[in-house]
Amino acid sequence: MTFSICVRESYVDADGDDQHRFGVAVTTRLPGVGALCPFASEHGAVATQALTNVELGRRGMDYLEDGLAVDDALRALLNADDGRAERQLHGVDSEATFAFTGDDCLGWAGHREGDDYTVAGNLLTDEGVVEATADAYERNADGDEPLAKRLIDALGAGHAAGGDKRDDLAIQSAAVVVTSTEDREMEPYYNDLRVDATETPLRDLRETFSMAREGYEAALEKYAEA
Repeated sequence: MTFSICVRESYVDADGDDQHRFGVAVTTRLPGVGALCPFASEHGAVATQALTNVELGRRGMDYLEDGLAVDDALRALLNADDGRAERQLHGVDSEATFAFTGDDCLGWAGHREGDDYTVAGNLLTDEGVVEATADAYERNADGDEPLAKRLIDALGAGHAAGGDKRDDLAIQSAAVVVTSTEDREMEPYYNDLRVDATETPLRDLRETFSMAREGYEAALEKYAEA
């Protein structure tokens, strides 16, 4: 049904302070994935999918805000979920990662954990989709492009490797959300984007990102002059 990536990155802001950014991106062969699966805040990022339980994402973020580690938070939620065998849940916080694929998830289903990221998918053509997504992110982890762009590109690599196997479902969707611990006057417009119903979700999400980035840069220029 879905594949997604959650990421944590450390960086130093313009004032020399240490910060974290968190990102999550997801695509599926169903409409509206951005309303159900991706969650992110200044405390971490979580994706809930397969037989999606949105409360796992919402409550997972609440637990992270309360100070629980991501592995403790998500494991506790799964332990209390009678449908966990059909769930897929993964995420990151400022220090740890967690990924879970239930035994009853359909099609090829699985996940991969890196030091600072998690990738998971179900109903995929094969494990190469998850591997391609993770490898693409790793290759560009230190790149100059915004994290939102790099996450979209990572999903693109997974799609090129086979993606969601249900090619009889034409209407698809994709979303990306990026947050950070940095306090900014203007959050980049391209850090929270969705394409809810289209036959070309990643192409459309890339185009939406490009337009949002152009608009953000134009706004910065305008208000800097003012």
